[in-house]
Amino acid sequence: MARLIANLIIYLCLLCSIIKANESGDSNVQDTAAKVVYKTPEISGFAYLVETFDNEEKFKKSWVLSEAKKDSVDEDIAKYDGIWSIEEPKEHAQEGDLGLVLKSKARHAAISTTLSKPFYFGDNPLIVQYEVNFQEGQECSGAYLKLLTLDAEHQDLKKFHDKTPYTIMFGPDKCGNNHKLHFIFRHKNPLNGSIEEKHCKKPRERLEDFFKDKQSHLYTLIIRPDNSFEIKVDNKVVNSGSLLDDFTPPVNPPLEIEDPTDVQPEDWDDKEKIPDLSAVKPDDWDEDAPAQIVDEDDIMPEGWLEDESPMIPNPDSVKPEDWDIEMDGEWEPPEIPNPKCADAPGCGPYKQKMKKNPRYKGKWSPPLINNPNYKGKWKPKLIHNPNYFNDQHPFRMMPIFAVGFELWSMSTDILFDNILVADDEEVARKWAEDTFEVRRARIEKESVTLWGRILKVTNYKPGWWVLYFIYCAVPVVLYIWYLLKRVREYSVWHQIGVFAAEHRWICGTCIIIPGFAILLIIYYCCLASQDKYDVKDEDKQPLEANEQTAQKQEETENQLPNTEAEEETEKLNENEEIIESEDNDNPAIGGDGPRRRKPNKD
Repeated sequence: MARLIANLIIYLCLLCSIIKANESGDSNVQDTAAKVVYKTPEISGFAYLVETFDNEEKFKKSWVLSEAKKDSVDEDIAKYDGIWSIEEPKEHAQEGDLGLVLKSKARHAAISTTLSKPFYFGDNPLIVQYEVNFQEGQECSGAYLKLLTLDAEHQDLKKFHDKTPYTIMFGPDKCGNNHKLHFIFRHKNPLNGSIEEKHCKKPRERLEDFFKDKQSHLYTLIIRPDNSFEIKVDNKVVNSGSLLDDFTPPVNPPLEIEDPTDVQPEDWDDKEKIPDLSAVKPDDWDEDAPAQIVDEDDIMPEGWLEDESPMIPNPDSVKPEDWDIEMDGEWEPPEIPNPKCADAPGCGPYKQKMKKNPRYKGKWSPPLINNPNYKGKWKPKLIHNPNYFNDQHPFRMMPIFAVGFELWSMSTDILFDNILVADDEEVARKWAEDTFEVRRARIEKESVTLWGRILKVTNYKPGWWVLYFIYCAVPVVLYIWYLLKRVREYSVWHQIGVFAAEHRWICGTCIIIPGFAILLIIYYCCLASQDKYDVKDEDKQPLEANEQTAQKQEETENQLPNTEAEEETEKLNENEEIIESEDNDNPAIGGDGPRRRKPNKD
């Protein structure tokens, strides 16, 4: 027993030392990350919309909550009363780095804002990108962004609803096991002015992890004047193609269509094969021959009890006292299987087995031959499509004047951040570096823990640990099997108890070694994968630049005269008091009230 306790103590000490060393490294990383001062990034060029949600006052002035109601749904759920809030992320938050959060569940929510000026599709590309974080995972809801069409009848954003005309809808959507990344644009028919939605083909990449890892992901859409498009997630291309070729239904209708008035002629023979009328049934063809006949070679098995009945009356059965012969008839005991037949091949009269009749051919029919009058499968003739047009420039879509979220969600706390609408790919790339890449580099540093490494090694699937456990449990299973073989006079547990009492150190070793082996395997897997998940030098550069910017800002503030510094301090205190009072009066943006049930599908 003393050796067993000593082994356990050594094992626990080793485990604690490893965890403590890892935690000390984590605290150093977190202390380094905590020194980084967040500063709202600035756009490097012109953009139609830049929104970081870091300034609540600016947000309240520029974004508009919808006051509309949906059509064709129940009155109690028709109102857009979803709750929006400006908050920090739940995990890996940085003071001052805020985002727009959809707080409510099972409600309609709509919010929108105008661009600095309308976007007209001309010689420059359109770039739309924003971050989404499903902080509580995703059950059934969308997080897509609508780019609203410039229309004189739909300028009032307070009336923004599901029927408001939009030019493009882009972003993630999930319900059940159906994971989508929408890219839909509404195309205007050049002949009659009708509008039709065009849906992009499915992405090549799997999208499941983006909805369940509770991390922020950057979604980017690039549409170019040459009709090409790219869809990126976290700056990685997941879908690309052409507006002309990769959408359903296609932009341009077919040149020719089948004539709807054409009718198949009565004498049209579309039978490829016909019976051979010259064929004659053979004389030896017996249509009356049965399909199966008795197998004469089958003999009764040895031991078959022909004189015994398979079922016999139950000798233990007793006639009920209330049995009425006139009403119920003669009483007969119920039958049970004959116990004499239990060990015999069978009982009762033996019947020979049946076999396939070699003379059986079935009903005769003449063979089929090629039809000499066959004209092929009939199809209506093709005519010119009266609705045909050839639009070679689908990029020239209807102009955009605003963007908005119009959502129904069964998940809470969906965070949106760093929305950009621009016409310069370099500006969008630099914006992604200064926002998303900086955030991702900081999170990578904060996530360098033993637990984080284990999750990454197992691809966020702890079920793989079962393989490690099975691998380490093999010696234990073999040893138990050895003990079972030694069982003679006593029970298994008695034998194990006696052996354990005599060989305590062996039992202690069998308990400690597999557990310690599991720990070492996981730990060394983490060390082996450390280089793969370490932050690269180029990922650190934006973070260092952010630190230098914050340091310069502090030096500039320190150089201000005392009077100016005092005035700035007083202004900041006044603004903080105003914001705190407003937050107390209105802690979340949007209507509050009881949660609603999910509406019927439109």
